[in-house]
Amino acid sequence: MPTNHLTRTGVALAVLGGLAGGTAYGARELLHRQAAQARRAIGKPLGEDAPVADRHYKKKLGAPVDLLVLGDSIAAGLGAERAKHTLGGRLARGIAKRAGRSVRLRTGAVVGSESSMLAAQVDALPPAYRPDVAVVVVGGNDVTHRVPVAESVRHLGAAVDALRARGAEVVVGTCPDLGALRPVPQPLRALGSRASRQLADAQRAVALERGARVVSLAHVVGPFFITNPDEMFSLDRFHPSAHGYKRTAKAMLPSVLAALGVVEEVPFGHHAPGVDGAG
Repeated sequence: MPTNHLTRTGVALAVLGGLAGGTAYGARELLHRQAAQARRAIGKPLGEDAPVADRHYKKKLGAPVDLLVLGDSIAAGLGAERAKHTLGGRLARGIAKRAGRSVRLRTGAVVGSESSMLAAQVDALPPAYRPDVAVVVVGGNDVTHRVPVAESVRHLGAAVDALRARGAEVVVGTCPDLGALRPVPQPLRALGSRASRQLADAQRAVALERGARVVSLAHVVGPFFITNPDEMFSLDRFHPSAHGYKRTAKAMLPSVLAALGVVEEVPFGHHAPGVDGAG
């Protein structure tokens, strides 16, 4: 499953920077041509504004849960046509249904964000704000903008620390598999898949070390995007559709409910600190 814009810097991915210095000139030129081809294919039909989903869901249930969503365009919900179909909106309604509590959603995610921008998203929160659970989805732009993995996870770790200092339980959705992007030709797509999975593995390790729960999106929801792209992707064939967000929220919900103490068991692809050898 993909994340965020490839349009400004192209789909040239971190792998272009990671290719061996001895790579043939012809191979590099092929990748650059493929990146330009992918830019043209994807375009920017969705603009850069996601639906505003922040509100108090199911007020009549009382005992509100404060849910915070940070990260990139997937976290923001770009590609959803209606607010309730965004990742935050889907999670809020899922929590309300399973926990029997109302949910106050705050979305601090910004379309186009890299992991380095998480600090600004946290800093923008009111000083007294104390979310019960914070969901973070980020990483695709780090790959496409060739940010070193060590730098990406350093920023993610700092954000987890800052959120936990506010008393929040944190759930991190790792970088989706960019190999699901059909507009990206081979071999660029395979290289993007490898780079995004490497980042996801590093994100999982650092998040668990900092006490966050982790959902491996490439494992729990990625196969749906690969096998059913027409349904799962939005108009740009890059961001999730309403159905894609439904699947993604459903996939992440068990760890969010576990963070809130609603459930104890989580399925494959979900990881908890301590249980997974970290934290």
